[in-house]
Amino acid sequence: MTVKVIGLIIGILISCFGIYYLVKEKNDSESKKIYSIASALGIIIFTICLVLLIL
Repeated sequence: MTVKVIGLIIGILISCFGIYYLVKEKNDSESKKIYSIASALGIIIFTICLVLLIL
């Protein structure tokens, strides 16, 4: 259970930082790709850990 909660926190942090830098570097197309992928990865980690915690 502890690992799942830590996964939730890490997923939230990755997605928040990805979104923050995505907005900050909105004019650079290469940065937009990288930070979009990072944000999506954080959301995926968060979702998987949340489902595992509920089940």
